[in-house]
Amino acid sequence: MTSFYDEVEIEDFEWDEETETYYYPCPCGDRFEITKEDLIGGEDIATCPSCSLILKVIYDQEQFEKESTEEQISLQQCTPAEI
Repeated sequence: MTSFYDEVEIEDFEWDEETETYYYPCPCGDRFEITKEDLIGGEDIATCPSCSLILKVIYDQEQFEKESTEEQISLQQCTPAEI
């Protein structure tokens, strides 16, 4: 059984659009992180790269899957010059 440091809602994470990663402060001074791709894939564990603590991320997976599908459709409708 996995022991989580805490359970945190995705809305409380900081979003970095450039890396498509969500961040949340870790008590060690670094940040927990989880990517949008992880969330779309059903992953709900954010890790800290500097320590062994992990968070359970509370989010609506269906919302992320829906957004991903909408992004793919939008990209398919763009011409190569627009991408």
